[in-house]
Amino acid sequence: MRKKLQQSIKPLLKTLFLLSLVFVLALGHADGALAARTGGRIGGGSFRVPSSRGYNTPRTYAPPGGGYYPSYPGGGFGFPFLIPFWGIGGGFGGLFSILIFIAIANFLMQSFRRATSGESGETDYTPNPSVAVTKLQVGMLANARSLQKELNYIAETADTNTGVGRAEVLQEASLALLRHPEYWVYAGGGTQQAQLNSAESQFNRLALAERSKFTEETLSNVNNQLKSSADKQALPSTGELDNPTRLITEGPGEYIVVTLLAATLGNFPIPAIKTADDLRSALRQIGSIPSDKLLAIEVLWTPQADGDTLTDDDMLMGYSDLTLV
Repeated sequence: MRKKLQQSIKPLLKTLFLLSLVFVLALGHADGALAARTGGRIGGGSFRVPSSRGYNTPRTYAPPGGGYYPSYPGGGFGFPFLIPFWGIGGGFGGLFSILIFIAIANFLMQSFRRATSGESGETDYTPNPSVAVTKLQVGMLANARSLQKELNYIAETADTNTGVGRAEVLQEASLALLRHPEYWVYAGGGTQQAQLNSAESQFNRLALAERSKFTEETLSNVNNQLKSSADKQALPSTGELDNPTRLITEGPGEYIVVTLLAATLGNFPIPAIKTADDLRSALRQIGSIPSDKLLAIEVLWTPQADGDTLTDDDMLMGYSDLTLV
């Protein structure tokens, strides 16, 4: 009796195993279909503050002979170095005393100006200044195909090795988005403050989170290293992309997502985005960041390849934090 029962159960277990395997494979394929496919990337910069901005601790000048005051013929220590200026001594000591006196007067004048204008001057000598890490994300209808071409052109021609070039990239990408308000559907973003020594890791976390949503970066320009795999075909979908012409003319349900990341010296917060006007204001603000304040940028967009797009399911899974505008 027991043998008969085991013989009848074995075929049932095999059937259940095969059904489970098919179910797992089907879910794995669905996850691949819902993932964001091709992506573009423009980035560059570093988290080292230029020394010309004075963010390093000022060096103390120590002349030959030791101490903080120079020695002069006929002079002494401290205040007596001014004696040659008043006629006692002379020669080289008198001329050098005049220069020192002018330097001290200039320092006192600058300090007085900072005090009267309400500037503390602390940021000029802060070794670990505050950095604003800003993320701005826009989801647009896939009809905005010209936007992809504009971003492709920026990636292929941008100078991402200089501060001026990176500021121009951010400005041009913001302008490209501002020119297509009729396609705006979703938006989101915000600004987080961090100290310089921790801002880079925070910036990288945001960039990696967005890049991980791509199956492949098919066009990138990072620190003037241009890489392209435009000849590769977009990954297959469930059928809605078989006719690209129909995709362009039939709107809702298919999207393009553009992400702007910027690390900026100081405090450059963007407004909370709840309406199209908020998005317009945020784009203007992030696009106008001056090059001397801009440490690093990332401009990311998906899809990048022609004929590729994001579906409603893709938006729900990868960009659920965006809100309707």
